[in-house]
Amino acid sequence: MKLNSFKLFLKKKDIDISAKRYFIDAMGAMAQGLFASLLVGTILGTLGSVTKFDIFTQMGTFAKAVSGPAMAVAIGYALKAPPLVLFSLLAVGQSANTMGGAGGPLAVFIIAIISAEFGKAVSKETKVDIIVTPFITIAAGVLLSVGIAKYIGIAANYIGDLIMLATELQPFLMGIVVSVMVGIVLTLPISSAAICHALGLVGLAGGAALAGCCAQMVGFAFLSFKENKWSGLISQGIGTSMLQVPNIIRKPIIWLPVIITSAITGPMATCLFKLEMNGAAISSGMGTCGFVGQIGVIEGWINNGKAIGAFDIIGLLMISFVIPAVLTPLIGMLFRKIGWISDGDLRLD
Repeated sequence: MKLNSFKLFLKKKDIDISAKRYFIDAMGAMAQGLFASLLVGTILGTLGSVTKFDIFTQMGTFAKAVSGPAMAVAIGYALKAPPLVLFSLLAVGQSANTMGGAGGPLAVFIIAIISAEFGKAVSKETKVDIIVTPFITIAAGVLLSVGIAKYIGIAANYIGDLIMLATELQPFLMGIVVSVMVGIVLTLPISSAAICHALGLVGLAGGAALAGCCAQMVGFAFLSFKENKWSGLISQGIGTSMLQVPNIIRKPIIWLPVIITSAITGPMATCLFKLEMNGAAISSGMGTCGFVGQIGVIEGWINNGKAIGAFDIIGLLMISFVIPAVLTPLIGMLFRKIGWISDGDLRLD
């Protein structure tokens, strides 16, 4: 009887403890929150740096400053949190993102879900709801941030340590490892840009990281063109490949074509084109998002007084756009032919 009562309570509160609700709905929404804050903020900041218009720099600063709250509110929205819970998640997102360090987005994902569900559970259960609901939501979030966000950040930093280890390898192996790993991180709810920034990932390693990110974004954009047409091409190609996370969870095999592409473009970047990222390290983890990665490479060339040749431009274009746009759909055609990918598997909601 008690178990049935608990199930009825969860149903009443719309608390659906399921993989779909958390790993598809919430994760997909979080990707949009991240794009609407940190990623757009980085684009605006880069635009300000290139054009020397301070207003863009200020816009970017403000946008990046609210990345944690933006992600948390997006998650709460996906979980159908009532208004008081949704607004309280602003503080939760800020605490989790700040204390999570480089793994902030992952910390926000975990902690915001738990806090939102606690808030939903107590929402409108008392006559002083306006006090109780925000208090419980914020208290749960901040306490969890204090208790576990740091360790979530440490776990995310292990990924960064592996990437740093890869940079010490020979260029060919480093190109594969860094490109594949950073590309995967870009698509997961972890900030590849923040990790690259924290590690100071520049030079050849930064070039390999850029290659992996471009392979994910441009690769998914063209791999899914049949399902998502031009809107999907733009949202993934210069937006974020995180939009495909819900589909990846449903059918992980769809991720393989872009991973294979990144394993090819990575060593091409380091060994053939000698592509280096000597702009801001955060640009190494941005890929084609707002073309920040490409602007970072060019900015590095200019700042270092490099004589930019045709081979440099061709290399940047090939690694960033041409090879992922051509190679990934070809691999995808093979996957579709043997039945590993079906129509609709890559459709964005």
